[in-house]
Amino acid sequence: MQFPAPPLRLALLAAALLSACAASGGPRGASGPPGRGAFGAYLTGRFAASETDTKVAADTMLEALRADPDQPEVLNRAFLAALLDGRSDATRLARRLPDNPAANLLLAGSEVQAGRWDRAEQRLRALNRSGPVQVLQPVLLAWVQFGRGQPDQAQATLRPLVEANRLRALNALHAALIADLAGKPREAERLARMAVADQPQPPWRLAVLAAGVLNRAGRGAEAGRLMDQILASGDDAALAAAQGNRRLALGARGVASPADGIAEAYTALASALRGQGSNDFALVLAQLALRLRPGFAAALVLVADTLADQGHEEQALATLNQIAADDPLTPVIVLRRAALLDKLNRTEEAVGLLRGLADANQTLPQPPARLGDLLRRRERFAEAAQAYDQALSRSGPVDPSDWPLFYARGIARERSGQAAAAEADLLRALELSPEQPYVLNYLGYSWAEQGKNLDRAKSMLLQATELRPQDGNIADSLGWVLFRLGNLPEAVTWLEKSVELEPRSSVINDHLGDAYWAAGRQREAQFQWRRALALDPEPAEIAKLETKLREGLPGYPASTAQR
Repeated sequence: MQFPAPPLRLALLAAALLSACAASGGPRGASGPPGRGAFGAYLTGRFAASETDTKVAADTMLEALRADPDQPEVLNRAFLAALLDGRSDATRLARRLPDNPAANLLLAGSEVQAGRWDRAEQRLRALNRSGPVQVLQPVLLAWVQFGRGQPDQAQATLRPLVEANRLRALNALHAALIADLAGKPREAERLARMAVADQPQPPWRLAVLAAGVLNRAGRGAEAGRLMDQILASGDDAALAAAQGNRRLALGARGVASPADGIAEAYTALASALRGQGSNDFALVLAQLALRLRPGFAAALVLVADTLADQGHEEQALATLNQIAADDPLTPVIVLRRAALLDKLNRTEEAVGLLRGLADANQTLPQPPARLGDLLRRRERFAEAAQAYDQALSRSGPVDPSDWPLFYARGIARERSGQAAAAEADLLRALELSPEQPYVLNYLGYSWAEQGKNLDRAKSMLLQATELRPQDGNIADSLGWVLFRLGNLPEAVTWLEKSVELEPRSSVINDHLGDAYWAAGRQREAQFQWRRALALDPEPAEIAKLETKLREGLPGYPASTAQR
């Protein structure tokens, strides 16, 4: 779920709380840097934390704390590292950090799990409301009040926020979930509608929770329409909204207790913050959610995605493996696992997963489309084209949203020697979405390489440069078309610009060398060809570059070529 809150505001709130996690609270009897025996472990932990290597960070920060147990800085960072890695030590350390907001949230969760509602509410009300807690505090308090047996008080806590515009989706959804659990279906139904009212395309988790409420209130058709929106979106989540998974999603309560509700709130805010680049605090919230709701798929996916973004693919895979096999999100998890396996060069395993998913979901285009993307990245172009064939056969009547599939298949066909079919796909992609700069570039460059349709290619590439003026590859394509048209002054201008934008491209430097030679600037041409040779060209291009250095550019004077 995403919040309709100003991005900068949420990011600043997250930064404030993380700063408090790293620097507040703890004993006041120690000051200065960690002791000599702790210093190496402390530095290692700091570096590991900056790399989101949660295991090493937790191991080394806890080691530093054992060597220097009364140092507040080490205590705070050891707690945060233990929390981010899901360690049991986090709860023990949290009790030593009365001023640390994340520690208090963790301890409040422990009170919720133990049914100590008064203590949980005291901790939540004592939190400083200058951090992200001000976004969540009403929802957290409402769930505690419901747990104490006060559903009407819980609704009263949320009512002013439901009626306001700010964060309406979050507060209305949780008010609906509380009403649903309290046995008030008509109130739950009204609030669920409010939660999705301002969401033209509601995110998966919001849609499935609201649909569940509506379904239990006897509004099955309305619940089905919400799920149909997800199915029609083309997003990965469409796999989870397919008929079999839909029954799983709507067949059981998505939130069955106050602990579940608080975990939902943490995960929703974590998702919003991760979307704004606040990965560290998103991980904190996700781990708080998992303390309350072990195995919660939405939180585990968020943790895995964050770890994968930081290059920790093995940890990300291990995280996804904690999700139950019968979770409605399982097909989406398979897509993520395949991507991680491919990054780890376990490509055949990834291909097997995607083929199996495509066979199990024979009406949806996402699995074969993802298979095509993977095969294309691995330069298995003929197989990729076949996968895209399958994806397009499943996508239903062609509409503008299908242009990426035609573009991808066009690339795969062109690279597998199917020039005419590739051209047809690229033209179809442009017909569906005429202002796609990368489609314009790919087709224009292909024509330049073939020496055909050069005037049309020039017009297309001029349009692409207007859409992406700082893209060196597009500038190169335009320069190459101008070279093929014989307009050497303009070709040199555009190719020089492309080298400035993409100085480490062997192809672009080679093109500039050709244009220099044709313009009579042979020594500069030789410099560019030598540079192209040093920039890891494709094997087939090496011999061509070496020949040009010996003999010059075919068809042009060679008076200054090397002998």
